[in-house]
Amino acid sequence: MKIVFMGTPDFAVPCLKALIKDGNEIVGVFSQPDKPKGRKLILTPPPVKVTALENGLQVYQPTTLRDGNALNILKELEPEMIVVAAYGKILPKEIIDYPKYGCINIHASLLPEYRGASPIQSAIIDGKTKTGVTAMYMDAGLDTGDMLMKTEVEIGKNETADELHDRLSEAGAELIVRVVHSALEGTLVREKQDDEKSTYAGMLTKDMSVIDFSKTAQSIHNRVRGLNSWPGATAELNGKKVKLHRTLVSKGEGEPGQVLSLNPFIVACGEGAIEITELQPEGKRKMTAQEFINGLHENDSGNLKFS
Repeated sequence: MKIVFMGTPDFAVPCLKALIKDGNEIVGVFSQPDKPKGRKLILTPPPVKVTALENGLQVYQPTTLRDGNALNILKELEPEMIVVAAYGKILPKEIIDYPKYGCINIHASLLPEYRGASPIQSAIIDGKTKTGVTAMYMDAGLDTGDMLMKTEVEIGKNETADELHDRLSEAGAELIVRVVHSALEGTLVREKQDDEKSTYAGMLTKDMSVIDFSKTAQSIHNRVRGLNSWPGATAELNGKKVKLHRTLVSKGEGEPGQVLSLNPFIVACGEGAIEITELQPEGKRKMTAQEFINGLHENDSGNLKFS
């Protein structure tokens, strides 16, 4: 099939690779413009662009899709289908309606749950044990189009958002190949979303990072996992900022935030306790809890408390 692919970050790369491997003709790839990154603000191409160029594909990086230029490009490329995976731009109706087999989006949730920008992180933060990927026809709404196929994925009890992201991206790649085959065979079945069952996952922000130790151990553990690796979970330990990278649900009772044990590194919560296994003091590298404890001065280790 002749396909235009639209995607930007790492999540979209397996989808593009799978479509190429499957023998489809990728007539063009749309991706967000290059952005400055790092301390030196070096202009860096997005992962999808890098993959496209490695495979000899034509890349387009318009700043807008609404001035008519993108539509003119599509008319020249004449795709039969547009596949979208984490592109990061809203497509206007004239683009959505253009290809013969439609404009199909890969979304990292079991729609209608978790429409929006952070479905992977939100599912973990909310304590879900199952999520997945949905292939859907795009429409004018935000992840509201008719569903085509789904793949369910179990969420590990200690799995982070980054780890789940990678597994869902691979699941999405397998799913889009099935959708393309079904489209060519004329066997795609549309299913309307039940708006009454929909939930929304908004953009992640840094003000979500601060951990409240008065919450339950499970909810804190879920938040640490869900915010890994960005924006990250943070707390203050004896007045010094610390980023919490990995935790486990543990047992223990005490005043919320009080360090109950150093080996293992256990902290009391509003209900239960968590074990911190990986953390990062401000201005230092990420380290194991044991490395952190080993580096404490003897007079610092007797009365530790998170706030």
